[in-house]
Amino acid sequence: MNQNYDIIIVGGGAAGFFTAINIVEKNPKLKVAILERGQSVLEKVRISGGGRCNVTHACFVPNDLVKFYPRGEKELRGPFHQFCSGDTIEWFEKHGIALKIEDDGRMFPESNSSQTIIDCFLNETKKLGIAVLMGQSVQSIFKSEKFWKVETHSETFACQKLIMTSGSNPKIWDMLQKLGHSIVNPVPSLFTFNIKDPRIKDLMGVSAFASVHVKDTKLNASGPMLITHWGMSGPGILRLSAWGARILHDKNYQFTIIVNWLHDVDFNECIEILKTLKQDQAKKAVSKKSPFEFPNRLWESFVLASGIESETKWADLSKTQLQNLANQLTNAHFQVNGKSTFKEEFVTAGGVDLKEINFKTMESKLLPDVYFAGEIVNIDAITGGFNFQNAWTSGFIVAESIA
Repeated sequence: MNQNYDIIIVGGGAAGFFTAINIVEKNPKLKVAILERGQSVLEKVRISGGGRCNVTHACFVPNDLVKFYPRGEKELRGPFHQFCSGDTIEWFEKHGIALKIEDDGRMFPESNSSQTIIDCFLNETKKLGIAVLMGQSVQSIFKSEKFWKVETHSETFACQKLIMTSGSNPKIWDMLQKLGHSIVNPVPSLFTFNIKDPRIKDLMGVSAFASVHVKDTKLNASGPMLITHWGMSGPGILRLSAWGARILHDKNYQFTIIVNWLHDVDFNECIEILKTLKQDQAKKAVSKKSPFEFPNRLWESFVLASGIESETKWADLSKTQLQNLANQLTNAHFQVNGKSTFKEEFVTAGGVDLKEINFKTMESKLLPDVYFAGEIVNIDAITGGFNFQNAWTSGFIVAESIA
């Protein structure tokens, strides 16, 4: 059976819905359909931010916002000048959803529920007469005379313009490759590090602001680090995993990290601080209280790892013990063996090569009337609402250029 639409959108996620709604709001005459392979839509929206949906981030300057994208920084500068996080807030408010800013800059619906966003999208598509067709797994895409044709298991769809919002879908990438697009090989981004080490055993839930460096590379990051039962997580680690996605993949996720738990205090400065403590706290037990801004349990672990008994007093520390302790604090080596996915928010580095896209319109430079929005292209960000902002911005630009 043949179904004709002005516009077909492949992929029923955040980018697909946002694009569809903006197109029909701008031009109600257009007949638009969203094809979704699964039996439900907006699944990633549902689980984002622990079920609260981290809609965007309170970073309102395009040139600052792009810095959160390990891949796409240069390309997104223009698009963010067209539609940035402030525009996102305004868009959702216009559609009846107020957003709130949390202390770390992440933005959520005031309802604290991703269902609010899902309901908004579903209500708008219904109101605007956009067809949302589920169970439509795309089998092939081809150009015939004037139309783009999309074949699914059960039907053939024809359209004037085709918008690809299928996220990290290898099958769709294969089809695009056959049509001439280059696909940057996908690798995981945003993952946590598996580390088995006596120093962090039984410290699950402890966190500290630290700097971390991957040995023998230029990869550095800093931020809160969280000790988990499988190793290390937290913004500092996730940032490193995003920027190092390809390098760490090439190392097969076997590498050494060097952690400075004092962030910007180096070994020599640390020795001086410890010497002062040795004088000022002479009669007190070293292990009893952390003199730094991280939890006592972590401090105690470093003291023991430095060969210092738990009852040893500051006055009794030898030069070697002071050096060992400074080393543990500013230059702690941990062996990473593997990775774990960060929650359910699986993010991939890879996708349609950015050189083959016109970022003024999000149209393919190789396939006329084919457009891209969201994670299908080789753009990804660190955690914090940035991946959704890319979906909203690219979707908005597609709508602007074709409606």
